[in-house]
Amino acid sequence: MTVYRVLIVEDHPFQHEYLVNLFSEVGGFEVDAVWDGPTALQCLATEHYDLLLSDLLMPGMDGVQLIQQLADVTRPPVLALMSVASRRMLVGAGLAARSMGLDVAGLISKPVQAPAVLRLREHLDNTCLDSGKGLPGKRSRLPLQTPESVIAALHEGQIQAWFQPKKSLCNGRIVGAEALARWQHPSHGLLMPGSFMGTVEQSGLEEQLLWLTLRHTLQAQQQWRRQGYEVPVSINLPTHLLDQHDLADRLHAYVLERDARPQQIIFELLETSTTRLPGDYYAGACRLRMKGFGLAQDDFGQGLSSYFNLVSTPFSELKIDRSLVHGCADSEHLATALQSIIELCRKLGLTVVAEGVETHAELVLLRRMGCAQVQGFLISPAVAVGRFASLLVEDGPAPALI
Repeated sequence: MTVYRVLIVEDHPFQHEYLVNLFSEVGGFEVDAVWDGPTALQCLATEHYDLLLSDLLMPGMDGVQLIQQLADVTRPPVLALMSVASRRMLVGAGLAARSMGLDVAGLISKPVQAPAVLRLREHLDNTCLDSGKGLPGKRSRLPLQTPESVIAALHEGQIQAWFQPKKSLCNGRIVGAEALARWQHPSHGLLMPGSFMGTVEQSGLEEQLLWLTLRHTLQAQQQWRRQGYEVPVSINLPTHLLDQHDLADRLHAYVLERDARPQQIIFELLETSTTRLPGDYYAGACRLRMKGFGLAQDDFGQGLSSYFNLVSTPFSELKIDRSLVHGCADSEHLATALQSIIELCRKLGLTVVAEGVETHAELVLLRRMGCAQVQGFLISPAVAVGRFASLLVEDGPAPALI
């Protein structure tokens, strides 16, 4: 069993002792506990921790202020938040942390119970698996790579498309995938997007990455097709690229030249950028759909996504952000929001995909609500094309063509 280093920040004497004992009883953790945020930051300056568990309501530096300081730490640990405050307060703090680039493993209402600690361990296990690292202390974020190294990696084939399966909640079968960038670095091993996507965006390399991902996706679909499987794949598309009025034409021509079907590609519009003119956004979205591509609203429930965009843009799919999914089984407010989104999408004829599903309780709730598809660590992390082919085989025979 991998042993993870945990730093607990809790100012209440009873809770302080209780949490240390709880993590020890669950096992697999090496625990340090401090009383306040400033002391926690001092520890992080000299020691590496895999997980930081912090209370929100603390005198002096509160939990949100600690999050803001944690975002500036060179090697931030995975974060979990706990509180007696309302679930909305926890969700808001979690959104703040995620918007600052932190990996939030849990939002836990006090008192913390053993199942919640086990879910934190599962998250750490999955994070280490997905990052290609098997030992604590080696999961930490590397410095952003230079533009020159990213360009070289794109040209030399080190950056590849890996695929995270989407599963149907109707029959449990794999019904699609999302293509996600992974960098097979010659020195650092497998790098996750956090190590290089900032450089990709700042250096104007997003379109190069888009074409590389599309090429790898079409090659993967050909391989799976030879096995008898037709797998639609979603590809992230930075929204500002819709400023290029011929983008839909070029994408369409590229797919047809390779004897592939546009209907098997879904472009997910990202909110990390926007078009210069609103008209370019709507025109680009319409033309992608007119060319036969699927179109998804990504990360709905986070950022600038709105109901107006949902009903006025020709989407075929909506992806619910993990911030609304994580903890939904324990929160009436989140569950109510999810139910309303799913019902609206059903009326609009949109396929609904819930991202970031990590627990069986979340899966059961989403199935009961009528959500169509799910993806997340509970199903599988993103995997290389060959491993995805194995998942298809394990999933069962390809559906018969009608």
